[in-house]
Amino acid sequence: MIRPSPIDWSTWSAPVHATLMFVVREGRILLIEKKRGLGAGKINGPGGKIDPGETPRECAMRETEEELLIRVKDPVKLGELHFAMSDVPDILCHVYRAGDFDGVPTETDEAVPLWFATADIPYHRMWSDDRYWLPVMLEGRTFLGRFAFTGDDVSWNQLVTDVEWPEGE
Repeated sequence: MIRPSPIDWSTWSAPVHATLMFVVREGRILLIEKKRGLGAGKINGPGGKIDPGETPRECAMRETEEELLIRVKDPVKLGELHFAMSDVPDILCHVYRAGDFDGVPTETDEAVPLWFATADIPYHRMWSDDRYWLPVMLEGRTFLGRFAFTGDDVSWNQLVTDVEWPEGE
């Protein structure tokens, strides 16, 4: 039985707009251990809040460069995540994937770079929603995920795949 959403997604609006970037190549994914801010101590992709006047794609590239000192090449938007949070402001997150980059992933004040085989992703150290949508992203498919959180735990979710995103997003 499908449980009804506790959120009216037709009127939902997030005060925080953010991005995530995932570099995937040769059966491996580049992740980070976040050192500060929301999710400190968790493993995720690099990313962060979108600055005024910045597109989501520009933000994803900038945040990746700031956190890992690499410049991704040709990122593609694969997803959007809508997070209704219980203890922090709600977040709309744009998810990008790239297959190549310039530079060497380097630890910074914000993040420690970590490579994992795509079969060995440490979901137990990540946000609880990742196990739902990350496999879809790894397949190269598009998606829209909606998640209601209670603390760090997903209390409700919906995942729609094969979504069409506007060109250039």
